[in-house]
Amino acid sequence: MSQAQGKNHSDDEFQDALSEPPLASVTKTSTLNEQIIEEIVEKQSNLKLNDDAVKIEADDELGAAGGSGDGENNETDSSDKKTESPIDVELSIEELRELQKDWTSEEVEQNKEKANQLKLEGNELFKNDDPERAIKIYTEALNICPADSSKERAVLYGNRAAAKIKLEARKSAISDCCKAIELWPEYVRALLRRAKLYEQEERPDEALEDYKRVYEIDPGQPDAREAQIRLPPIINARNEKLKTEMMSSLKDLGNMILKPFGLSTTNFQMKQDPNSGSYSINFNQ
Repeated sequence: MSQAQGKNHSDDEFQDALSEPPLASVTKTSTLNEQIIEEIVEKQSNLKLNDDAVKIEADDELGAAGGSGDGENNETDSSDKKTESPIDVELSIEELRELQKDWTSEEVEQNKEKANQLKLEGNELFKNDDPERAIKIYTEALNICPADSSKERAVLYGNRAAAKIKLEARKSAISDCCKAIELWPEYVRALLRRAKLYEQEERPDEALEDYKRVYEIDPGQPDAREAQIRLPPIINARNEKLKTEMMSSLKDLGNMILKPFGLSTTNFQMKQDPNSGSYSINFNQ
């Protein structure tokens, strides 16, 4: 897939908060079932988003990574920082399907249109640096967007993840990215956001897998190309460090066991067979 084709997939067909035009007005509609909205508000009235807050530099608008900067780990002491934002718990897909049983075909279309209007409103709130209200609006949209509108729902999750990034709620943002990708596996922006969040959470293996997936979908993505060069040495260095620490721990354990017999691990030499790669242990008196 060419870069232009990849962009069409993530920008044109289902616009998200960066590329959509400014919302001139959000049309009020009286055709929605008021009882449905009341049930949604009542269900969510006491639900809050809580996540460890670690600083993520945010752009004025959503980029492919939702304002997560250059993707490198920004270390900040977050031991006693908490981000609490408005409601962000949507109806489960089962609850939404059950609710939809009472909708007429006309109400399904009306709710789909209203969800789109709410998305545009949320986008404007995001651009105007009000991510908390944006999260609330995206959640309201998810609660009326028809269950079978997979890509539209994926974009709502992707946009809500970007708003959570602005609030520095990384774990919750990763969760929303996962939901978006589950609904739309080729959603490049959600994959890029999750990849950069994984890096900041010191999960380079998962980040690399997402970058590889992005590259498969759109080889023109520079972040995906660069990450496939940058991350493998980081992963290898991490693995070597873990192996060294593990061997040191095993050696300490071995010395503790052998000490009553007047022995230590220095009495044992481990030698690798260059042909088979297997190890043999020789005892030295």
